[in-house]
Amino acid sequence: NGFKLKEGRFRLDIRKKIFTMRVVKHWKRLPREVVDAPSLGTFKARLDGALSNLI
Repeated sequence: NGFKLKEGRFRLDIRKKIFTMRVVKHWKRLPREVVDAPSLGTFKARLDGALSNLI
């Protein structure tokens, strides 16, 4: 997708458990149409569709 997040490298394992660090790889896997949604409601609907395809 067009909105890339970077994963940081940390010496301490506790930093790896922070929410923002855990979601980076999941965010990168989202389809572009989900990330580029024009509104929050559209994002949620498209995210539900993308996640339901995984099950």
